[in-house]
Amino acid sequence: MFFIACLEDTGTYFPSVKHCPGRYLQPCSDAVKRWLRSMKNSGKVLLLITSSHSDYCRLVCEHILGTDFEELFDIIITNALKPGFFSLVPQQRPFRTLVDDVEDSEGLPSLEKPGWYSQGNWPHLHELLKNMTNKSEPKVVYFGDSMRSDMFPACSFAKWETVMIVEEMEGEGVPRANATPCNSPTPGEGPVEKKGKFEGMKSPSAVSNQWGSYFVDVQKNEGEETQRLTWCCHSIHTYSTMAIPSIEAIADLPLDFKFQRFSSDKPVTTGYYPRPPDSLLKWEENLS
Repeated sequence: MFFIACLEDTGTYFPSVKHCPGRYLQPCSDAVKRWLRSMKNSGKVLLLITSSHSDYCRLVCEHILGTDFEELFDIIITNALKPGFFSLVPQQRPFRTLVDDVEDSEGLPSLEKPGWYSQGNWPHLHELLKNMTNKSEPKVVYFGDSMRSDMFPACSFAKWETVMIVEEMEGEGVPRANATPCNSPTPGEGPVEKKGKFEGMKSPSAVSNQWGSYFVDVQKNEGEETQRLTWCCHSIHTYSTMAIPSIEAIADLPLDFKFQRFSSDKPVTTGYYPRPPDSLLKWEENLS
């Protein structure tokens, strides 16, 4: 388990990350931190929901957001065990309090106040959000990068608005946000990663030479070429409200900025910000 591995320094990965987090983690930009603070200052309730255990979550967040990261969020939920956090209803897991990163053996019958919790379920969280916002049906916008753990369950069970972070967009012509790290490197950790990180090598978001585009599948048969939307692309349009390549892509926008959303009665290119990936633009062009 993450908790045991990180707390006891077992294995290879967790001790390495704890010893030199700057080698594995890139700090968020000042723009992202301003974005989070501006939402909280405007009265929004901010949530952090992760399936990582509390000690690993703290390690990561302190490095990428700063040691004061807890001030950015009203509610932090670790070891959420997604997608079960959304889907295990009515057999949902109760929320548990934490003492020194150890879960209380007794589950909470309900969630009464903001704070840091472990495990839990969205119906109890929903009740707390109703109390905190004084709204019978509070609207939630949920950002995530996993179809299985984030988009599908949050959309299907909680009926939340969902924004999928799809870094593959950057491999298809969507400009990379200018994410200037906010932290200076900690002594002994080496330099903060620079924009030239992938110079001389293929970017992780680049189109695969073997599998092709993440969004459009191209099949050739006897000289004829057929293009179809991939399962991933169909899923994004079905279970996400919109898609972005990174949080940095929207961090400098005003909070009341109006985005276009995916819709079955609109072109498939609608819903991507700041613009659709190249393969979808070409696919739509071939249809016309």
